[in-house]
Amino acid sequence: MKSILVIGMGRFGRHLCKKFMSLNNEVMIVDRDEAAVNDLANTVTSAQIADCTDEEVLRSLGVHNFDLCFVCVGTDFTSSLLITSLLKEMGAKRVISKASRDIQAKLLLRNGADEVVYPERDSAERMAVRQSAENVFDYIELTDGYSIYEIPPLENWIGRSVREVDVRNRFKINILAVKAGGELRPLPGAEYVFSGKEHLLALASQEDARKLLRKI
Repeated sequence: MKSILVIGMGRFGRHLCKKFMSLNNEVMIVDRDEAAVNDLANTVTSAQIADCTDEEVLRSLGVHNFDLCFVCVGTDFTSSLLITSLLKEMGAKRVISKASRDIQAKLLLRNGADEVVYPERDSAERMAVRQSAENVFDYIELTDGYSIYEIPPLENWIGRSVREVDVRNRFKINILAVKAGGELRPLPGAEYVFSGKEHLLALASQEDARKLLRKI
């Protein structure tokens, strides 16, 4: 369980709060919009209506006590930058801020953010990859060159084991997990036999993934 502060109750901030709460974390939300705070007040650990660009407001929250501080201010980048900087100055352990453009990300990182997220861009890129390839059910980019793809096994893999197919050497992919019947089985061994009913979570370079997907 982690203690998490989320500042800004826009679309991204709301989804973030709900997911963190579903994972049994302690979540405090803050926004100057009373309606936005009241909408989530009964589903989070604590909620406060306040303007976090006010240094005294931030100080009163005890930001150094939170494991993670998220700055999810959407439309006012000046406020996002100021809050990010103040959080770090006040001893926040880890500050993660939302950006919509590269220039914003650079400024946030220079002014205290430990990490920057691009929710709209990342969502758009994942959708583009999924829709461009018929058999990609999900996609997570790890670096510019490598990603995790949720894909079905090839038809000629069915009834054969990981060792028999020689997945790693022949196809240059690593199977991280198998999803079947609503369950996730991490790191299937060499004796695992493909049934054709599962999805595979496969780590691969983009080039190797493209070659494999053309065979599915």
